Amino acid sequence: MPLDQALHDRLAAIVGANALITDEGAMAPYLQEERGLYHGRAALVVRPSTTEEVAAIVRACAAANIPVIPQGGNTGLCGGAHPQGPATEVLLNLGRMNKIREMDATNFTMTVDAGVILADIQQRAAAEDCLFPLSLAAEGSCQIGGNLSTNAGGINVLRYGNARDLVLGLEVVLPDGRIWNGLRALGKDNTGYALRHLFVGAEGTLGIITGAVLKLFPRPKETATALCALRNLESVTHLLNRARAASGDAVTAFELLPRIGIEMCTKHISGTSDPFAEAYPWYVLIEFSSPRPGSGLRAAFENLLEGAFEDGTIVDAVIAESLEQAKGLWRLRESLPEAQKHEGGSIKHDVSVPVSRVPEFIDRGMALIAKHFPGARCVPFGHVGDGNVHFNVSQPVGADKTAYLAKWGDMNREIHDLVVAMNGSISAEHGVGQLKVDEIIHYKQPIEIELMQRVKMALDPANLMNPGKVVRPL
Repeated sequence: MPLDQALHDRLAAIVGANALITDEGAMAPYLQEERGLYHGRAALVVRPSTTEEVAAIVRACAAANIPVIPQGGNTGLCGGAHPQGPATEVLLNLGRMNKIREMDATNFTMTVDAGVILADIQQRAAAEDCLFPLSLAAEGSCQIGGNLSTNAGGINVLRYGNARDLVLGLEVVLPDGRIWNGLRALGKDNTGYALRHLFVGAEGTLGIITGAVLKLFPRPKETATALCALRNLESVTHLLNRARAASGDAVTAFELLPRIGIEMCTKHISGTSDPFAEAYPWYVLIEFSSPRPGSGLRAAFENLLEGAFEDGTIVDAVIAESLEQAKGLWRLRESLPEAQKHEGGSIKHDVSVPVSRVPEFIDRGMALIAKHFPGARCVPFGHVGDGNVHFNVSQPVGADKTAYLAKWGDMNREIHDLVVAMNGSISAEHGVGQLKVDEIIHYKQPIEIELMQRVKMALDPANLMNPGKVVRPL
């Protein structure tokens, strides 16, 4: 159903006719979710270029009682940036808001529009001898507004924290169209509620992030990277503890890969290769970094590996001797989600448990899959250093993809029950979106859901801001 013509004309007047998309074919790329789980419909796509235009769009839609769906780079994995219902919602894409507003290397901050690509932020920081440490596979196309709205994680959380820990201030358009300017580049501001934390991780359900002050760090001058082969899964946490102690807590990344993951990558991803002559059941990709040249990092790294080899914690290791070799090792880790696509259907679980219980969780999870879903192939990998495991399960060889994916809910229940029983979370870094709304109702305490609902209704009483995502209204 088309929008009321008066509203259509009002939106066109705000952004210009060229920034308003109504053709179904032209809208299609904005309406398909990364994994193909959701194919939404919208009345139109609007692409503002300024915060003031966003505010004007939201005010116009609020007056007409039309829901607004904020969208960044469209790389989310839980359907949080896609319309759900009939084609009466307005999808607001922030891709044109792509300016770096200010770089302050002395203050170690950068102020950016919400639509700036993550990789562009990383590059601008590096040009000023700084580091913005948020790093994930989609960094070449994801946008910082979406990263903040989903509280993205990535490979460097162990050292630097989630997206929530990397933002000092926000600019947000509220559901009634007012603008909150909280762009304060302050390390300390103890003047009441930290409002920015309401919007980070809220997935656009409480307002639209249009700008942010990001926290930067000194750029690493030394790095050391190695892929270590393990005899068994139980060695993972022992190796992590040793790495943190040996480096003075300079572990930037600590990533787990299973043997099946190496095999999938080398089979399907061009430019990847197994760096070992022998196959091992588990691997860990470790990286140390230091902003100080001549820090002795490499010596500490080699001493760690030598000691771990001598006591049997690791059985082999490949140390990167150049930046290109390090990239080759990282390519195995970063290509794994893509490699899985070539193996058919994959049922995914973005979960976290206490770091000390990661080996137990993986062992018990794999046993559950073997018992209830014979032939399904477990591919657990991810950010073991912060307890976040991507417990993905590929379909049995030769199985029908559609029939396999129909088991998504049943498999989720088995794995999520286990996660919650181990005091974990059923969403570690991908968010809730529309995929896990019912799941968090099932697992969270009723008072937690009620508090979330009360916050939602306080800020968005008409439920027009990304409805159907994260939490249902009271």
